[in-house]
Amino acid sequence: MERIAAACIVVALMLQSSIALGQGSGPELMAATAERSELQETVHLDGVIEAVQQSTVSAQTSGTVQSLPYDVDDSVAAGDLIVQLEDSEQRSRLRQAQAGLEEAEAALADASQRFERIEAVHERGLVSRQEFDQARNNLAAARARVERAKGAVSEAQEQLSYTRVLAPYGGILTERHVEVGESVNPGQPLLSGLSLEQLRVVVDLPQKYAELARTERQAQVTLADGRVLETGEMTFYPYANPQTHTFRLRMRLSEPNGSLFPGMLVKVSVPVTSREALWVPASSLIQRSELRAVFVLDQQDQPRLRQVRTGVRQNGRLEILAGLSEGERVVTNPSELVGSDRLNPAEGAVEESNP
Repeated sequence: MERIAAACIVVALMLQSSIALGQGSGPELMAATAERSELQETVHLDGVIEAVQQSTVSAQTSGTVQSLPYDVDDSVAAGDLIVQLEDSEQRSRLRQAQAGLEEAEAALADASQRFERIEAVHERGLVSRQEFDQARNNLAAARARVERAKGAVSEAQEQLSYTRVLAPYGGILTERHVEVGESVNPGQPLLSGLSLEQLRVVVDLPQKYAELARTERQAQVTLADGRVLETGEMTFYPYANPQTHTFRLRMRLSEPNGSLFPGMLVKVSVPVTSREALWVPASSLIQRSELRAVFVLDQQDQPRLRQVRTGVRQNGRLEILAGLSEGERVVTNPSELVGSDRLNPAEGAVEESNP
């Protein structure tokens, strides 16, 4: 049935041509030679955009949530206050630690003065060796207590700073895990967020393509509107998913530009093999329903319609699988022939192609 339909379409093209016989001197034909060159075959996969920086901020001290200045979908800058915990307990501990430090420093000053006095009279032999050693040991102990008190103050200050939760980087808040008035403990999630400044594409490669893709390290990422995205470093996971038997490939995007968001689907084209193919310009193809044909110029530069079997299109070229040989010339502006007196079916303008 397909051959009958194709033959009918060929006859229709012949009739269109014969109607216009004698209506002009004929169009100027443009021709190109069928040539062989390498075809890089690719596999097209669905990839997902994700943020490089995405994290959940957790509490590092105990307390009650006092304020949440930002909500979900709000933009924050690095260092902005995003959670404030009630800090009276931490401030009290800091004051106690500071008082302990002052006490230790006072004891150190007293021990230092006693040691200086005993050291002076010890040189004149007026005190025993035992008293001298005791004064020196008391001074060392006082210095150690000062260091311990400084550590306590530093720890109390750090615990106080934990009551102010700051954004680790600029981005957008995606989830809020607590509410104002809720008590939290260390390790409890507070807020989740991500940064739109650094994005990447993640795609799962079938096992049979993984080795070649790892070797070639070439891939193209395309949006739904056809725009090709510029990618950077490629990372291949060194293990396969035990359920799907696929290897994960990750590519850094070099142009987030505000129009890309995590979760968006993209097309990822990965070269998998190469082979020789016969090419003609894509403009030379005539397509009518199931018919695909080209006009081939014979030795007398007469065009003859020939049915062909086509493959892929690439960069304005069309792959010919059957019906044409290397070196033959095809018309690249076939629309000029249909309905012109250059094509004369009476002279055998239609050729049968070999399947």
